[in-house]
Amino acid sequence: MNNYFAPMEGLTGYIYRNAHNAFFNDNNIDKYFSPFIAVNQFQKFKTREINDILPENNQGLVLIPQLLTNNAKDFINASRRIHKLGYNEINFNLGCPSGTVVSKNKGSGFLSKKEELDAFLDEIFSESITKISIKTRIGKDQPEEFYELIEIFNKYPMEELIIHPRIQKDFYKNKPNLKIFREALSLSKNPICYNGDIFTIKEYKEFLADFPSVDTIMLGRGLLANPGMINNITNNIKLEKGLLKDFHDRIYDEYKKVIPGDTNVLFKMKELWFHMIPVFSDNEKHAKKIKKSNSLYDYEAAVLSLFREQDILEK
Repeated sequence: MNNYFAPMEGLTGYIYRNAHNAFFNDNNIDKYFSPFIAVNQFQKFKTREINDILPENNQGLVLIPQLLTNNAKDFINASRRIHKLGYNEINFNLGCPSGTVVSKNKGSGFLSKKEELDAFLDEIFSESITKISIKTRIGKDQPEEFYELIEIFNKYPMEELIIHPRIQKDFYKNKPNLKIFREALSLSKNPICYNGDIFTIKEYKEFLADFPSVDTIMLGRGLLANPGMINNITNNIKLEKGLLKDFHDRIYDEYKKVIPGDTNVLFKMKELWFHMIPVFSDNEKHAKKIKKSNSLYDYEAAVLSLFREQDILEK
């Protein structure tokens, strides 16, 4: 199996990736994907964006930078800059369901502009100097849109097509449309990767039992909750509380070095705990303490209490 770590804005930047690679990867995550870089005609990356993909900030792991745009020339110019950093694959975002992104006909909003999308893909594949993979939803408003989209996708030699089988309007609600995904496996001329709602080891194994031909899975929220999930599946190494504490401490210490202001550090850590807290037993009161902490001292006390008093759940 090939296992990918999904890009998650504000969460899976280089500090998190490096910590995860150091503590939990053990060569089981084949590719990490960067949170999207929103490129524009000014051909400039934000400092935060360029820092996130600098090779020196991503040593020892395979990173695929992701771009968000609906302008082919902007994509091409950005891909050339990224290629100069040593990257040979770029991922194109057709999956983001955010309203601010969709309103600009970007991310999954671009899926409703099929003629424009076709022209865009024709231009970027004609000019490509790197491999191009695509992460997509199955449509903007209706699942049936996918049948037209796959005809467009099949025109182009993608490295792979990563499918999150929801429509934009679903955001992250409802269930992934596995009927459409199953059809995609037979319809696509490009290699397929599955992404969506695999939160536990049990769900991972059940998915593979239902889709034995799938050899690539992208995990996001499930890996944030249990960063050792793939290690458990592949090597039968269960998530250990001490290792998770060391992982947390490294991320926390690195954020304190690069993020100005205690409030901003707390915001980042609380965002991570939103996903990670369910892996602990009897976590409700501890989650509240972490959420309500207004100082680093209070936060550290709340986290220490959680690790001291609760156990890791097996899922």
